[in-house]
Amino acid sequence: MPLLGAHVSSAGGLWRAVERAVGLGCETFQIFTHNPLRWHGPPPVASAVDEFRRALIESGIKRVLAHASYLINLAGEGTILNKSVDAVVYDIELCFQLGIDSLVVHPGSAKDGPRAEATARLAASLDRVLARTRDKNVSILLETMSGQGGALGVAHEELEGVLDALAWDRRLGICADICHVFGAGVDVRTEGGCARFLSALDKHFGLDRIGCWHLSDNKGALGSGTDRHQHIGEGEIGLTPFGMLVSDDRFADTPMILETPKDGIGDEGNLAVLRKLRGSEKK
Repeated sequence: MPLLGAHVSSAGGLWRAVERAVGLGCETFQIFTHNPLRWHGPPPVASAVDEFRRALIESGIKRVLAHASYLINLAGEGTILNKSVDAVVYDIELCFQLGIDSLVVHPGSAKDGPRAEATARLAASLDRVLARTRDKNVSILLETMSGQGGALGVAHEELEGVLDALAWDRRLGICADICHVFGAGVDVRTEGGCARFLSALDKHFGLDRIGCWHLSDNKGALGSGTDRHQHIGEGEIGLTPFGMLVSDDRFADTPMILETPKDGIGDEGNLAVLRKLRGSEKK
């Protein structure tokens, strides 16, 4: 079955994220390894790395992912592009030290420029990143986006083209964000709609390339181009696609990460909903 977890805070030390994930009964979790509004953090202290790895082993949690900085735009130009490449390389090297096997990265934005040119820059930037981190066994998961701010990764064809340009490098994959795809206009509210969406993912990428899922309802309407995250089942998407995803054996051992609001029922309540949909009790 898929692995259920949440994005958890690493405030107070990276190992605290493991502690919080255990407290929630997570089977997987996602973290920022540093402030996501900075290009990178300070070099990690060896003792902090050791403490995180030890806590992770003792936790029994199966998979951990990191999310890259929000400043990164691998489809940008000039200084921003070069800083973005350096930032992803930094994040991959840090993930490798921590024993984290996947890094979720936003594909970047074309801003007001031609999308085809921006997509070509994204592919070229990823090629540079892969070359500089060839000895680091950390996957890069490009996240599907809702389309705000000229973001790439709205149409499956864009990301498929990027992976194709890079000869489907084994370290490249997709983070499918259900809130984002709904905002981009993919109607997943019914069983038929969700099934068609999964078929499209299979056609363009192969389901084995889906390295993780981000799960959140959306306050925004279908095709609104927004990703206004909401508690599971309390937004415009409803419960149906979440129930299908968490019980889909094709995603066995695939991380499914909550990115729902921390207020209200919070992670604990949203995980309880997902476990009920999956037909399992809290660990």
